[in-house]
Amino acid sequence: MEMDKALTISAFGMQAQTTRLRVIAENLANQDTTGTTPGKAPYRRKTITFADAMDRSVGTDLVRVKQIGQDQSALPLRYDPGHPAADPRGYVQTPNVNSFVEVMDMREAERSYSANLSVMQATRSMLSQTIDMLK
Repeated sequence: MEMDKALTISAFGMQAQTTRLRVIAENLANQDTTGTTPGKAPYRRKTITFADAMDRSVGTDLVRVKQIGQDQSALPLRYDPGHPAADPRGYVQTPNVNSFVEVMDMREAERSYSANLSVMQATRSMLSQTIDMLK
């Protein structure tokens, strides 16, 4: 594999993981965001889906963000009759964000990002050594 292809593949991997970290950060920032009036839905956890796509200029598959969607799992209820978004029974719908899941996703994204960065550093080192040999 040509070294420029290795750098491109790693760069696309890092870009995908950066987007994943942005989505995770948004989920964590909104984990307490409820509706402001009765019946108004709270924040829904966002999900990210990746896909590989052929890039003809590179000549190989690259990872790309396929979709940023919403988690359609049930919204937990919390009893808080004084809340402005409480239903007639006193329950408030809360976001379906689990901070434990988000932190685990964040660590996985961080490891993937680091792996791609290591490939870039190794490729750069190989390129530098090749240039030094040609001098």
